[in-house]
Amino acid sequence: MAGQAGDTKGRLVAATIETLRSRGIAGVSARTIAAEAAVNQALIFYHFGSVDRLLAEACTTAAAERVAAYHERFAGVRSLRELLAVGRELHAAERDAGNVMVLAQVLAGAQRDPALAAAAGAALRLWTRELEGVLDRVLAGTPLAEIADVPGLAHAVAAAFIGIELYEGADPAAAGAALAALDHLGALLDVLDGLGPLATRAVNTALRRARPARRPPTPGRAG
Repeated sequence: MAGQAGDTKGRLVAATIETLRSRGIAGVSARTIAAEAAVNQALIFYHFGSVDRLLAEACTTAAAERVAAYHERFAGVRSLRELLAVGRELHAAERDAGNVMVLAQVLAGAQRDPALAAAAGAALRLWTRELEGVLDRVLAGTPLAEIADVPGLAHAVAAAFIGIELYEGADPAAAGAALAALDHLGALLDVLDGLGPLATRAVNTALRRARPARRPPTPGRAG
């Protein structure tokens, strides 16, 4: 019985993702999801309580599956150039699978739905945690190691690739140019990484001096 319930829940989650892909956020409803899953609408409310909760579950499940699929590739990354190469691979695979459309629809819905925004945020944190591990590893021993805000950089990398994925739908040439610019940045960082000890110390000193001071938290807001 438990396995049967799990199968139904899995079908509903998969159907929700496919409905997002084919109909967009505006086309997601108990009726359309149930039709895609070939089940009774009542099962959505039985297993999830509401369509919103099912949508949130689908969002985090989809992200967890994609992060797991790329975990070994990320684990093998040893440089920022390699990270960018994996990013390009991931970008192409997600585009071809239609997952960029799902992401766009989830982010659009998150602008108006706090529950979906929370789920989207949790899904994105799965990616940024994976990226943090990679960045900690590849930046160790480089001129950036002492000054890099790795969690912030992980968010920046994730945001850059999300932006490029969404940009590509409107202007593929511009998205390609953005990816090329990231490649050039990776090449520059490889050059920095290959500097001798004296030059590395000079670069570290210059970077520390150029680093902006951390701003104190805004009163009334969590730091």
